[in-house]
Amino acid sequence: MTKLHKNRISVDIYGQSYKMIGSETSGHMRLVASMVDDKMREINSHNPSLDSAKLAVLTAVNSVHEYVKLKEQVELLEEEIKRLKG
Repeated sequence: MTKLHKNRISVDIYGQSYKMIGSETSGHMRLVASMVDDKMREINSHNPSLDSAKLAVLTAVNSVHEYVKLKEQVELLEEEIKRLKG
């Protein structure tokens, strides 16, 4: 078995430094971290009294919600493709 190459980077999310390790490119990992940071800042702008833990949970809930909606859209498109192919 071969081991996948792991990229290691340091990112800043909502004022905290995190070490990320993954098989994706460092650019991909930085993009993900940036999107999480942006979402946390967006949610905080609407709810400035939230502590970091609650803000992180709301960010996770919002992110998973967006994922589920996109997954549903993909499934509908796949069904439409099957229908069109006959």
